[in-house]
Amino acid sequence: MVAMKQVFSSHVHAVGYDATKKELHVEYKKGGRAVYKNVENEKAQQVLNGASIGKALHTHVRGAHDHEMF
Repeated sequence: MVAMKQVFSSHVHAVGYDATKKELHVEYKKGGRAVYKNVENEKAQQVLNGASIGKALHTHVRGAHDHEMF
């Protein structure tokens, strides 16, 4: 299980990154979790440390990486 970090965002509850598998885990406030595949560390750090988690996620990850929803 990936360690999740609670974030301040209107849509995202928590994020976590598995550097070994290059997976970015995103837990949404409305429920559900997405695992984005093949996310390079630099992009993951932009999301994890961004001033706007949602904006960074949309700009750097969504649409650019395959994902699974749970």
